[in-house]
Amino acid sequence: MTIMIRLIRKMRVINKNILVSLCLSCMFLINDADAASYPDFTNIVEENMPAVVIVNATRTVSSSNGQNQFQTPPGMPDEFNDLFKKFFDENQRSPERRAPSSGSGFILSTDGYIMTNHHVVNGASKILILTNDKSSYEAKLIGSDKRSDLALLKIDADNLPTVKIASGDNVKLGEWVLAIGSPFGFNQTVTAGIVSGKQRKLAGDNYVPYIQTDVAINPGNSGGPLFNLSGEVIGVNAQIYSRTGGFMGVSFAIPSDTVNDVYYQLKTKGKVSRGWLGVYIQEIDDKLAKSFGMKKSKGALVSKVLPNSPAEKAKIQQGDVILKFNNQPITKSTDLPLIVGQSKVGSTFKVQIMRNKMMMNLSVKLEELPAEDKIASLETDTKKIISNAISGITVRNLSIEDKKNYKISNGVLVTNINEGINNNYDLKLNDIITKINNKVINNSNDFSKIMNSAKNNTYVNLLVYRQTTPLFIALKISK
Repeated sequence: MTIMIRLIRKMRVINKNILVSLCLSCMFLINDADAASYPDFTNIVEENMPAVVIVNATRTVSSSNGQNQFQTPPGMPDEFNDLFKKFFDENQRSPERRAPSSGSGFILSTDGYIMTNHHVVNGASKILILTNDKSSYEAKLIGSDKRSDLALLKIDADNLPTVKIASGDNVKLGEWVLAIGSPFGFNQTVTAGIVSGKQRKLAGDNYVPYIQTDVAINPGNSGGPLFNLSGEVIGVNAQIYSRTGGFMGVSFAIPSDTVNDVYYQLKTKGKVSRGWLGVYIQEIDDKLAKSFGMKKSKGALVSKVLPNSPAEKAKIQQGDVILKFNNQPITKSTDLPLIVGQSKVGSTFKVQIMRNKMMMNLSVKLEELPAEDKIASLETDTKKIISNAISGITVRNLSIEDKKNYKISNGVLVTNINEGINNNYDLKLNDIITKINNKVINNSNDFSKIMNSAKNNTYVNLLVYRQTTPLFIALKISK
């Protein structure tokens, strides 16, 4: 009996040891699985690091601050003032100084074509390239494009290592990405993260659908490549969002499709040509959509048509909603500049619009976007366009002085808005209402007639001019 008890106890110990061993094995397996879920970037770095370069740009700036100008002592005759002033102006010119800056870039061809950011080399009098093998070259600026923030350089060298540019928009949210650059002068720095967003529209940028990542990017990274796990360049690191000047988890890269297009154009003709429609546009919110008789808030609302533009020649009108361009849907207003900009200059394209609650198809022949970005799309924060009751709005006829100052021929000026109807977001004092539901307003009688005829609890759209800027506002009628 005693022997049996001992055997049972021994078996319990053995089973316990087996259980512990199994648990430990499982833990190791889990740890191995976790480790396997993280990418290994070493091969990508080893293969591509030699093709990433440092771009040092030198700008010549004036250091004059007005404190070095010669002044004669008090009481000296005026003729001496003029004499000494002329002497010192000719012999002690305002000194100039060199202002160096640094960024990153990458080699695109074995014969020395290099891509970087426009802002890295803009205004540079001298550009030096430092390669991974410590070689130094003076670079020639082939071309620079401010709108895409890309620049193409050329160095005199052969048999250089290169990177591969990805083709097509195959970037996926959440995928791992890797950046190589020289932040703060720390050469060949590697950082990694994931793709956080796509098709990002940044203020002042109408022609670049940025890739957003959480890859650590800092000053000096600008112009450097962003790689996917296949070792392809999917973007050029260009901007960060920061309240401190340093990285805060949000960075932006110019996508490879844009890079390929700009590279080809700069290499072949030294500049970038883009299609131009010639309209100011704004986003459509739910209230505006209802006022235009639309079931969904989509498309680009035309708030102004520039004179003698392709849009004007195509009979596109103020108040039209552009729904498709060349059979490509315009989901949001920011889609239009991208699609038009990438379209071939001189070609004719179909444009689908909604006008007065009716679908129409027009044809437009694109022209080249002028050099000065004075015709950029109207930037409007539509989140601040909120519809409220129309009652309590007082208007007056435009005076001759009003028409002269605002450069407008018709409309009524808003002189009073009762408290509680606008919340400081939609209609404002001194706005000039020129159209209601696409009907021209010449005077206060027109305004009253149209507003009184509007049905209760329906939406009307007002075309107003605010500081000479056209803007559509949706208001809900409440009687």
